[in-house]
Amino acid sequence: MKKNSTRGLFFIVLITSTLIVVSSSNWLSIWMGLEINLMSFIPLMFMKKNSQSSQACMLYFLIQSMSSVIMLMTILINSILVINNVMNEFMFMILSSSILMKLGAAPFHQWFPEILSKMNWSSAFLLLTWQKIAPMIVLSYLIENLDWITIVIMSSTIIGAIGGLNQTSLRKIMAYSSISHMGWMMACMKFENELWMMYLIIYSAITLMLTTLFYNYSAFYMNQLQVNMNLAMKKWLMTTLFLSLGGLPPFIGFFPKWIVIQSLINKNLYFMLMIMILSALITLYYYIRIMSANFLLFYSINKWNILLMNKNYYQEMIMMMINLSLPMMLIIKFM
Repeated sequence: MKKNSTRGLFFIVLITSTLIVVSSSNWLSIWMGLEINLMSFIPLMFMKKNSQSSQACMLYFLIQSMSSVIMLMTILINSILVINNVMNEFMFMILSSSILMKLGAAPFHQWFPEILSKMNWSSAFLLLTWQKIAPMIVLSYLIENLDWITIVIMSSTIIGAIGGLNQTSLRKIMAYSSISHMGWMMACMKFENELWMMYLIIYSAITLMLTTLFYNYSAFYMNQLQVNMNLAMKKWLMTTLFLSLGGLPPFIGFFPKWIVIQSLINKNLYFMLMIMILSALITLYYYIRIMSANFLLFYSINKWNILLMNKNYYQEMIMMMINLSLPMMLIIKFM
């Protein structure tokens, strides 16, 4: 009971800190909100005390502290040296680099898969989704003045695609997938500024369903999926979720990518679009590799064990219905 109340307290502080960042009107308040966010997330990471959690907490603290120091120094130097509170291009670059480091976007991505691979699925879900909100909000304030952000966008999609090719750890695959999606989100932010939050919400919904599935069956590596996913319903659910995460139509994950593709075509950014689509195809390849290995194995199931294996049946049905029905609603809304 005490452990649950402590977790609840830190979770409330985590939400509050994000709201502080979203509602702040000056850089010092934003920095303070990000620091409170860091201090509330680390205890949530360390709820299960083991060596991997300790390493993940320490590494996460060091990376986030380093980026916070860079951010604070940039804010202070700007307030002292710059007249009329207007940043020059160099200050923008340093400040945005500190935010990209917090996000784990390329080329500051090296820490992200390593930390995520040492987490449990509940903490991993928070790092993949909620912990992106505050830094992405801050980045949205800066991105209009960042001409070099297109390099970061293409780098994130390429590294996210190539990095996941030889992985067998599901947590590392989700980490590299997240880096790739960050590239798409930043592209949406740069060229369709009002729709990037919708992309984040859809990505978070798909990630929630996948991490819930992995958590329910204690799956951390690809071979564990082959052992646990021994009912057709589970296999089809995992297949639709991975295809949706890869952005394949008609699943819900295709819709935000479709918006980004249309925006890039309208702005004649064909080279950037080609790089991003090829990277998305590579990510689809390693998702399909997971699914094909899973579908090639069949198991004999004892009839007396079917009820036990179907205990999450309704939850899985709801996940599949959301994944398949929401795209049609979104298409009708935006037509």
